[in-house]
Amino acid sequence: MNVAVLQFPGSNCDQDVFHLFAGGLRLPTRYVWHKETGLGAADLVVIPGGFSYGDYLRCGAIARFSPVMAAVRDFAGAGGLVFGICNGFQILCEAGLLPGALIRNASLEFRCLTSALKVEASTEAFNPRSLGAAVRLPIGHGEGNYRIDEPGLARLEANRQVLLRYVENPNGSLGDIAGIRNESGNVFGMMPHPDRAFERFHPSQDGLAVARAVLAARFPEVLRRTG
Repeated sequence: MNVAVLQFPGSNCDQDVFHLFAGGLRLPTRYVWHKETGLGAADLVVIPGGFSYGDYLRCGAIARFSPVMAAVRDFAGAGGLVFGICNGFQILCEAGLLPGALIRNASLEFRCLTSALKVEASTEAFNPRSLGAAVRLPIGHGEGNYRIDEPGLARLEANRQVLLRYVENPNGSLGDIAGIRNESGNVFGMMPHPDRAFERFHPSQDGLAVARAVLAARFPEVLRRTG
């Protein structure tokens, strides 16, 4: 399978994500510049963290208008696997590919720490049975406060779309939500960074298991081969 990592002006975790999939999981991985109008032969599209377009308007609000995002929408609409991390999660919400929005942290401070996260029973691969009851992943964001209206939250909970919850909420997110998926189970987004948790010198290696769980939504054979 092939992994495409999007690059926007201001992306600063694109190389981390590339290394996670190319080095950590040993998968063919390449960059796709934001001005491209196609994704090429991609089986997974990853939108990395960073400060796309400097976050000058609102996190992810400008990036959603980049030419490549039309291809991402078509790809996701056809069932393609999309994974957004931190700023990538914000972009997916701004683009309407995931419900809700990310706003300024309740503390009004940038939070950078390793966070304990409760694993929710969301998919066949993304659950406490396969990942364990909790994982530890770094966070680094100023706008990670997840918000959604009451009916939307009720749908998320009823459909088991929540992936991860903060054990100690660092940003004020509603329901302690740290990551979600869409109803179809092919678009994933989270504020914590699995791309900063897979090497021996990282705070944990839980990011590998999280990346495998996302891949297994459509490619269970990759989960077996890279496990």
